[in-house]
Amino acid sequence: MAADPPQEITPELLLHGYASGVFPMSDSVDDPEIYWVDPQRRGVFLLDRFHVSRSLARRIKKAPYTVTVNQCFSAVVRACANRAETWINAEIFDLYTQLHSMGYAHSIEVMDGEELVGGVYGVVLNGAFFGESMFSTRTDASKIALTYLVARLKYGGFCLFDTQFLTDHLASLGAVEISRAEYRRDLEKALLTDADFFKLADDTQPSGILHLSNHTS
Repeated sequence: MAADPPQEITPELLLHGYASGVFPMSDSVDDPEIYWVDPQRRGVFLLDRFHVSRSLARRIKKAPYTVTVNQCFSAVVRACANRAETWINAEIFDLYTQLHSMGYAHSIEVMDGEELVGGVYGVVLNGAFFGESMFSTRTDASKIALTYLVARLKYGGFCLFDTQFLTDHLASLGAVEISRAEYRRDLEKALLTDADFFKLADDTQPSGILHLSNHTS
């Protein structure tokens, strides 16, 4: 379900939208219009059921990439928008850049030397993380970013990881779909929960990340 927002969307209004259970989208990078989305079915990660395959665990243990936090937020958003179909237009890019500078939006980057090869970004409000988008130009790079993110959310005391929609890729990692009513209940609880996105040390070893991000199979 979508509804037209007010003419001007500010970072503060965007945060209010998230707290109310809706999020913004545009139809394409060239479309100046932005609308609010409130799905009947919502994709979420249950943090204690995040699934790491044996092959992904082996790759993470080998540590072929460097994983960083908030080192190139704008580049992650640009990379997420660099695809044939995207909902990230210029205004949305600017809004999330502002949220990042305000301390509400964060990114996890996967680096191959100096090259950004994967990442994920989203918005934090108390105990809720609202995942916005991710990208990958190397095998498993986005899965590695998500695994590091889940470890950070679990260690920091988060209780809601919103993925907006459920895709096959997210489902393979343990994401599920819940009703709008259930999502609103979980969101209300998360907004009353104190959490710390930066509680996990940036230099946590891969073995620690795997331990935090749950079981392997």
